Amino acid sequence: MNQKGITLIELLLVIVILGILAGVAIPTYNGYTLRARRSDAKTALEQLRAAQEMRRAEKGSYSVDVTELQNTLGVLTEAGDYTILLDSATATSYVGEAQPWNPRQISDGSLFIDQDGVETPPDKWAK
Repeated sequence: MNQKGITLIELLLVIVILGILAGVAIPTYNGYTLRARRSDAKTALEQLRAAQEMRRAEKGSYSVDVTELQNTLGVLTEAGDYTILLDSATATSYVGEAQPWNPRQISDGSLFIDQDGVETPPDKWAK
């Protein structure tokens, strides 16, 4: 007999192979998109730091209010899935925070940068 078509075993084999590929590809893709969305926060924090240094050069102190930097120097207060904040800001020091607001980024946690350019947590700033 010359039958055309596929057998049940062949079909199950294809399904198993597709399952294995999906099991590898989906977590990899999710990690990639998490890191890609994080780049918006990194860029905004670097912009915040540059604006703070510009303000310090002009006025002799750092700003304690991110909305002042937004209004005068165009600093972003929203960057993709993150809100940009100034934590514990004084005239001589500050900590900029990129705080995730979107549920898909919440597990990633916040990113921080201070007046010395120290980026924390460092593993999330890796290029």
